[in-house]
Amino acid sequence: MDPVSDPAKLKAEATYNAAADHFDDGPLAFWDRYGRLTVQRLSLAPGSAVLDVGCGSGASAIPAAIDVGPQGRVIGIDLAERLLTIARSKSLAQHLHNVEFRRADMTALSYPDASFDAVISVFSLFFVADMVAEIRELWRVLRPGGKLAITTWGPRMFEPGSEAFWSAVKEFRPDLVATVSPWERITRPDALRQLLSESGIRGAEVTSEDGKQRLQSVEDWWTIVLGSGYRWTVEQMSEGERAGVKAANLKKLRESGTTSVETNVICAIAPKI
Repeated sequence: MDPVSDPAKLKAEATYNAAADHFDDGPLAFWDRYGRLTVQRLSLAPGSAVLDVGCGSGASAIPAAIDVGPQGRVIGIDLAERLLTIARSKSLAQHLHNVEFRRADMTALSYPDASFDAVISVFSLFFVADMVAEIRELWRVLRPGGKLAITTWGPRMFEPGSEAFWSAVKEFRPDLVATVSPWERITRPDALRQLLSESGIRGAEVTSEDGKQRLQSVEDWWTIVLGSGYRWTVEQMSEGERAGVKAANLKKLRESGTTSVETNVICAIAPKI
């Protein structure tokens, strides 16, 4: 692919290349959980062709490859090469030869119209500046009779860990405090329905599901920080600042007796007639 120059894309690429070292750790089991759940909702037929955009380390692409079988094919694309390397290793370990992972930009797909029976976007749509244009691009490469699956975060994502994290960042590096995180752009079913409607898509089934990620200790929360979108903020700090933010963040969670963080999601399945 051509070199990426858009600052937002470069930021996402750097963030998740850095987060790759913890992305598949136990406290981040929600990646796999919601990837599998999204694929289950698609009810993929054997032999189907599937595109997974923002595929990460294969949480949805690998279950899709299992479902479509040897006669099907799955292409997973992402900007973070380190996550793609992990995905390739995982698929090889499962002897899956019908899935391919490519570094590519999901806003400029190189595939002809109607190339896939299913298109999947799990926790990736909100990184795109123009989400309506992105949905239209995903719809373009979907065949009639196929399905588009979009899964995004619901309200209160990672609370109370997230609030405690930003409170600690404000104490040590107030210049890094984010007013709005990318995933907060669409956290309600009606907002996702509106996006689909603006994209020209009707008849989508949009569901919300409450979830929690259990923490064996508050240290698990810091693993989530390092293996997720918070990693970019951490990477901007000095070693001393990181230590201070971590200590303040975890102290607040210990004092409140936190044993889990919220992982609420919204999922849309849109059939193309």
